[in-house]
Amino acid sequence: MSRTAVIAGVGPGLGESLARKFAVEGCQVALFARSEDYLEELADDLPDSGEGLAVQTDLTDVDQIRDGFEAVREMFGPVDILVNHASAASWKGLMDVDVEEFERAWAVNGRGAFVCSQEAVGDMLETGGGTVIFTGATSAVRSLGGAIGFTAAKFAARGMAMDIAQEFGPEGVHVAHVVIDGQIDAPGVRDRFPDREDETFLDPDEMAETYWHLVEQDDVSTQPFEVHITNGPQNSEFI
Repeated sequence: MSRTAVIAGVGPGLGESLARKFAVEGCQVALFARSEDYLEELADDLPDSGEGLAVQTDLTDVDQIRDGFEAVREMFGPVDILVNHASAASWKGLMDVDVEEFERAWAVNGRGAFVCSQEAVGDMLETGGGTVIFTGATSAVRSLGGAIGFTAAKFAARGMAMDIAQEFGPEGVHVAHVVIDGQIDAPGVRDRFPDREDETFLDPDEMAETYWHLVEQDDVSTQPFEVHITNGPQNSEFI
């Protein structure tokens, strides 16, 4: 039986790799993001044996998120897998960031993930379990300084993931937090960092394999909560 996956926050790079990997594994994949044309193209281009559904969604808008999940249920049925992958960057320090930018980082990384989790976990409790994965960052576990909005939002999302894991793990809901510690090799990234060595970039297709491994965990006693994806010996960000 096909599983229904929602990837909240899909774009070129890791989001697209997740969608393609989940489709290869036979999932019905719902793609949430604001870019309608890109989503439609990706949904139509997902590999067999999966199936795609483009759901244009502003993840700062609670009503749009809830409507998006209703669209998924109408097309595919209840949600079995959720990836809270959306992220809003805010690379300013305390005295430079304004309230609106700070709140937008929280609206995407925090509130958006909260509403998506409510919707998905509600389905999982009715069907006997599922998987929720949060995409984190180095800033979720260690402040980098000068990025207070992003750091506060990512810390909040990690705490939320931990709380959901503790509350609903006994109900069969596996929650994981993935700390991405490095530069993902997404379109345009190498142009911005022309002097970096190839091995310092993280391969999004390989990262998607890690996410799927978390979905496939079948021994409740050994399910990981947190996984760190790094550049291996080249890693220089996480301490």
